[in-house]
Formats: sequence, C-alpha cells, structure tokens
Amino acid sequence: MADLSSQSSVMSKEEKRASIGLAGIFSMRMLGLFMILPVISLYTEDLANITPLLLGLSISIYGLTQALLQIPFGLMSDRFGRKKIITIGLMLFIAGSVVAAMSTTIYGIILGRALQGAGAVAAAIMALAADLTLEQNRTKIMAAIGISIGISFGIAMVLGPLLASLVGLQGVFWFTAVLATIGIIILHQLVPKPRHLTVHKDAEPIPALMGRVLRDGQLLRLDFGIFCLHLVMTAMFVVLPLLMRGKLGIAAEDHWMVYLPVLGLSVIVMVPFIIIAEKKRKMKLVFITAVAVLSAACFSLFLFSDNLWGMVSVLFVFFTAFNFLEATLPSLISKIAFAGGKGTAMGVYSSAQFFGVFCGGLMGGFVWDSYGMATVFLVCAVILLSWFVVAVSMESPRHMSGLLKHIEIETDAQAKQITDMLLAVKGVLDVDISVDDSTAYLKVDNELLDKKALNAIIP
Repeated sequence: MADLSSQSSVMSKEEKRASIGLAGIFSMRMLGLFMILPVISLYTEDLANITPLLLGLSISIYGLTQALLQIPFGLMSDRFGRKKIITIGLMLFIAGSVVAAMSTTIYGIILGRALQGAGAVAAAIMALAADLTLEQNRTKIMAAIGISIGISFGIAMVLGPLLASLVGLQGVFWFTAVLATIGIIILHQLVPKPRHLTVHKDAEPIPALMGRVLRDGQLLRLDFGIFCLHLVMTAMFVVLPLLMRGKLGIAAEDHWMVYLPVLGLSVIVMVPFIIIAEKKRKMKLVFITAVAVLSAACFSLFLFSDNLWGMVSVLFVFFTAFNFLEATLPSLISKIAFAGGKGTAMGVYSSAQFFGVFCGGLMGGFVWDSYGMATVFLVCAVILLSWFVVAVSMESPRHMSGLLKHIEIETDAQAKQITDMLLAVKGVLDVDISVDDSTAYLKVDNELLDKKALNAIIP
C-alpha cells in the first residue's frame, strides 16, 4: 500500500493491481448473474410445475437476497476482514450455481438463484477498494468497477444465448460457478492485502447515517428511479426472449444477433446525451426526457410485439435511454448526497435497485399469467410514467463534486475548527471531517473552487 502522506494522483503499482483485480471480481460475478437473464425463460419451459409466476421468481429471486444482505455483508467485512467476507460471498454464489445446475425442477433453480444473490459482496468489494487506494485515487478504482459492470451486462446478453444453445441452461449455471471460482483466485492472487481496515464514509454504508439518507427527499426520488428501472428491465426479460422466439420467429441461438447491435449502438448514441447533461448543465432536462422516452418505448413494445423490425427499433431506443439512466443515476447520487454520506446513500440505492429486480420478476410473471405476454410492456410503461411524475418534481442537481483530503487530527474540536475554515473557502459547499479515518469529505463546485485557499488549510 502506498504511503498515505503521498500526494501524487498517479496510481501506484499496488493500486493498479487492486483496480484490475476488484473490477475483475465484480465483472465475473455480475456476468454470471446477467447471463441467465436472456435465456432462462427459453430453457425452463419443460420443467415440472413451471408457471409464469415461478419463472419470474426464478429470474428475480437473487435480487431479494442481494437487497437484504449486501449492507450486512459490508458491515461484517469491517469486523471480520474484507477478503474473508468476499470469499464467503463468492462461495455462496458458487453453491447457488451448482444447486441450479443440478436441479431438475423450477424450485431447485429458484433456490440456486437465491443462493447466488446471497453472496452479496458489492459493499465489501467497495470497502476493500477504498482500503487499497489513496483518497485522491479512489474515484478511479470506483469508476473502473462501474465500467466493468456495464461491460459485463453487454457481454452477458451476447454470451448467454450462444452458450445456452451449446450446453443448455445447466451448462450456463456451471459456467457461472467457474466464473466465481476465477473471482476467488483473482482475490487471493492479484488483489493486495490491505494493511489496515478502515470505515470509509464515501465507499460503504454507515448505520448512524441511514436515517438522514432515508429522510432526504431528493435521494429517495433517485432510489425510486433505480427501483423502477430495474423492475422494468427484469420484467421485460421474463417475456421478451419468448416473444422473440415465438411471434418474431428468431431462433433461441440467434438472439445474440439482436442484442449485440442494439446494445452496442445504444451505448454509442447515449454518449452525446451524457455530455449535454454534464457539460452543458442540462442534467434535469435530459434526465426526465430519458425517463419519458423509456416509458414511450415500453408502450411501443406493447404495440409492436409481433413486428420484427418494429420491435428491434424500439429495443434500440429503450436501451439507449436505459443505458443513459443507468450511468447517470449513480452520478446524481454522488452529487446530491451530503458530505460523508455517499457510501450510505449508495448502499440504500443499491438495495432499492435489487429490490426492483425482485419485484420485476414477480410482476412480469403475474401479468403474463393473468393478461398475456405483451401486457407486461404496457404495465412497464405505466410504472415508468409514475417515475416520470416523481422525477419532474426533483430539484435540478447542483454540479458538485466529491473531494477527499487526508488530514491528521485527534479531537472533535479540531474537526469543528477546520470545518468552519473550509466552509469559508469559495466553492466549498459542504464538509464532513471524520476523526476515525483521518479524512475530510468535501462537496465542491470545481468551477468556483479556490484551490489555493483550500490547499492552505489542507495541503
């Protein structure tokens, strides 16, 4: 681990190892979860006692266990060690994959998927990333992890159908077990061991701050948004693969030919909208427009559910808006969260996301069973419309950035004195100084920030 007194923003060799290793672990795990999404409804039809509701539950049950256990796993890693807890989580994921691979009933697959989600190591990985990096480099490793998740989703949409056509659903589950095993090897062979375990307010949930986060109306609007976004995405994949194979006549092994160009082009097209939102400071306008477009896309999927080119075109529009919102929501959490509250805000946000996954599978299965497959898209459109109404009322986010400074202090009185000094600096909007981890958490406007005055207080 590099000396904490160093002020270089260049990542050390150990920080680069940590960044590559932890992003690799995250991507292995998420790839395993996502690969099931486009194929499970196609390869479980012949199982005994299968119903649309049980199919939806098999897709989404991992979201429930993930939502319930990710914060406790993070807290346990503070007490028992990061690598130990991450290893346990990955072993639970392997166990779930094996159970699902060996199952001949839908109930066995549901149990396996629940165990996969029980290995909820996201918070522990983020905490380990913070342990292994200097304050000024922490955003780089967090960005690497975030990018790895997006890449994993795209690869999974293509690889899942290809692999399932060769080895079946059971083979896909065995492959996810192998991925998690590789993750354990990366953890112990590539990722450095932290010298000290420290609670990082910017990277992990803090129970004492939970009440403040849950009372923040702006953060709750974003939590509701990610809940709706992943509810809709999961509900769609309960029926979308079946509609593509049935009404649209696309063989299961060819579904990747739809996902690859649609996802690839959508990622390219969303970039200009991110630039407009961030650089031109039009975040709220572009954000609520994307939510409206997403709702309209779902309604169009309902209308074009039996038209090949109509469906493909609308899927492109859907994933362009989806990818924009998926990338923007965490950025908004970082902007809006109070100083020192980012880790807790992200913990609540992630729980809302995975609870949305769980509800999406149930909703998709129930609506399909009661009203038909295409109606799932219509209900998704209504849910997204409700998000639009909520999003319209949110405040335009201030263009704040998080800034961390290492600071040597011993008492709360010192912290209070330095806090007052920092708040008097032009461009410093919020300050929280933690005596426990010797860190000053600041929210700043980089365009207004008086860096000279700031560095005079904390070099």
